[in-house]
Amino acid sequence: MKIETQSTRQHILDIGYKLIVRKGFSSVGLSLLLQAAEVPKGSFYHYFKSKEQFGEALITDYFEKYQLDLDALFNDSTLTGYQRLMLYWQQWLHVQADGCVDQKCLVVKLSAEVADLSEAMRVALLKGSAGIIDRLTTCVQVGINDSSIAEQDPQSTAEMLYHMWLGASLMNKLGHSPAALERALVTTKAILTPKTAL
Repeated sequence: MKIETQSTRQHILDIGYKLIVRKGFSSVGLSLLLQAAEVPKGSFYHYFKSKEQFGEALITDYFEKYQLDLDALFNDSTLTGYQRLMLYWQQWLHVQADGCVDQKCLVVKLSAEVADLSEAMRVALLKGSAGIIDRLTTCVQVGINDSSIAEQDPQSTAEMLYHMWLGASLMNKLGHSPAALERALVTTKAILTPKTAL
């Protein structure tokens, strides 16, 4: 019974991802979500007390999966710290430039929209983003230690890079052009590459 319960809850979240990435949180009404997920209203309220709680759960679920993927990449000891980070940013550029498929743009899509609508969702986004920045910080430090990344403050660098890439992703959505993401990649390389390697 618990497996079925978990799979139904996850099914609602998965369908919600696809709808919200395309339409935005505010534009996805409960009736649309239920119809797309093919579940009755009672099932939704069995798992989520409100649409806001559903949104919070969706964000938490997204970051849990995202961070697992990030851990797999950043724990690859066959690569230098620089190689791990550059692979991450190149994947980011590829995914964002490909038009935001499925769940890949959730943070970009929701950050501006829900920040003033829901405190719980804002906090969930902030907490998830902080988890990514922590991992980036550790990876920058790995690169400094193995001399593949220039000496700098890992935390400040991680925060600045993450913020720059979020901004570039937003400009990519506005302009329907990967130019901002490509400039972010060039800037990232310049920031991370040791001066002796230039």
